[in-house]
Amino acid sequence: MTEFIQAIANFTAGTSIAVYVFIFCGKIIEVTLGTLSTVLINKGIRLPGILVGIVEYVLWLLITTSVMIGYKDDPIKIVFLVSASACGKYLGMRLDERLAFGLSSISVFLPSGEESLALAAHLRDHGFGLTILDGHGMDDSKKYVLMLTLKRKRSKEAIQLINDFTDNAVITVSQVSSFIGGYLNKGSAKAPSVWENRNK
Repeated sequence: MTEFIQAIANFTAGTSIAVYVFIFCGKIIEVTLGTLSTVLINKGIRLPGILVGIVEYVLWLLITTSVMIGYKDDPIKIVFLVSASACGKYLGMRLDERLAFGLSSISVFLPSGEESLALAAHLRDHGFGLTILDGHGMDDSKKYVLMLTLKRKRSKEAIQLINDFTDNAVITVSQVSSFIGGYLNKGSAKAPSVWENRNK
């Protein structure tokens, strides 16, 4: 291991194009993994987040520290390092969006109580569990608020169903760090018929 680290240090001490490419690509991977690790841990997915963080830290030791030792002799390496860091943060956020780990909470507000109940039935038909809360508007008219807690991967599907069903909905989306009990922990992504019948 010592020989490997020393070989990396000797390589990055050079000034060839290969060294700059190595620094740029390696730093992008490191920062991307670091961003992903933070996201996973914040969403309660701790073990994968810690493992990704270990890989990220090893890359940091191999790349960043090697560059910092001789940066005064070759300032261009700092330019590549900083540029790669910015790219890595962006790619980390994009990767998080693509993988869509964790849970989301969606709240739906409609001006019509009747339309709210119809939308609730529509969402349940597509396998989404939800809770209906009583609400009142500015004119004290009866309204309902639909509250959904769902896998983040299905958030876009739920929002698309809502928008296709009505143009009147006000939708808010937030992240959920933990979830105990309830519909999400009782099986598949689609609602079983027994659950639907019990909640109608």
